Amino acid sequence: MTTRTAPAAALTPEQAAHRLDEFTVVGVRSPGEYAGGHLPGAHNVPLDRLDEASDALTAATARGSLLLVCASGNRSARGCARLAARGVEAATLEGGTSAWAAAGHSVERSAGARTPWPMDRQVRLAAGSLVALGFLAGRAWRPAHWLSGAVGAGLAFSGVTGTCGMAAVLARLPHNRAAGSAVPFE
Repeated sequence: MTTRTAPAAALTPEQAAHRLDEFTVVGVRSPGEYAGGHLPGAHNVPLDRLDEASDALTAATARGSLLLVCASGNRSARGCARLAARGVEAATLEGGTSAWAAAGHSVERSAGARTPWPMDRQVRLAAGSLVALGFLAGRAWRPAHWLSGAVGAGLAFSGVTGTCGMAAVLARLPHNRAAGSAVPFE
């Protein structure tokens, strides 16, 4: 028998702003993205380290509800689903920090932190470079054109599924990772 969990509550920026003091806000973006701007008081637990932090997140629910936030709402919705599978309820911010800032709410930036490019820009650079490389190398060695085709297929798959394997790989690079624990608020 398969059990289904209800979709996470999605709050608009206005709803979240009125209730912000009720939440433990968790940013699930990469540390570099988080440093570039996050909701006031948010803690950074990248999506790929969410399972590692699940015990601390469970404990945090005793102090109040969890609000997961990413850039657009996609990663935070996936994070809510992963936590729900562990019995931890969390809400997500509709539209993420992009919608939050567009609604005129303030974002905090990490003092002195070097802010790498946003993940979508990193993906565009990597994908574009690989396609160009495959095209140019294919002029000298015909099978190299397959590189361009593989990247194009990966981008199409990403668009259809809402997931991005290239972003997952890029998030593991040193400039996109935080040092230390995934649980900054124990």
